[in-house]
Amino acid sequence: MVMPNPNAQPMAGGSGGTLDGRRPTVVPAPVAANPEVSERPRRRTFTAQEKLRILQEADQATGAGAIGALLRREGLYSSHLTDWRRQRDAGILNGLTPARRGPKPGDPNPLTEDLAKAQQEIARLKLRLERAEAIIDLQKKSRTCWG
Repeated sequence: MVMPNPNAQPMAGGSGGTLDGRRPTVVPAPVAANPEVSERPRRRTFTAQEKLRILQEADQATGAGAIGALLRREGLYSSHLTDWRRQRDAGILNGLTPARRGPKPGDPNPLTEDLAKAQQEIARLKLRLERAEAIIDLQKKSRTCWG
């Protein structure tokens, strides 16, 4: 059972859900996200020149928080600088270029070339054998005609 509120003021206009005869403001629904899958994000790679430039800027940074500002601006972590400095100090120039990801190609097996040659030889000898058998069959048939 609902108790009437003696302090409540009746709504003007008399229609349910309206205030002073006006309808409440309707807020449109947010636009739905595009259902299409966006392109897969790609891993950032830095050239040796970019790495050396960033390292030089980090080495010249003297103010408090200057290296942090550099890292935020470039979107890097401090571990990047550590790794790049280690590579630079070791003199690994190709270590400063981005390495190709994924499995590395192995050394070719030295026997694959021999196997390919052997397979070619087998195919050639099979062809000779078929020809020789055809000639022998012909000779057998021709003997019956001679006799």
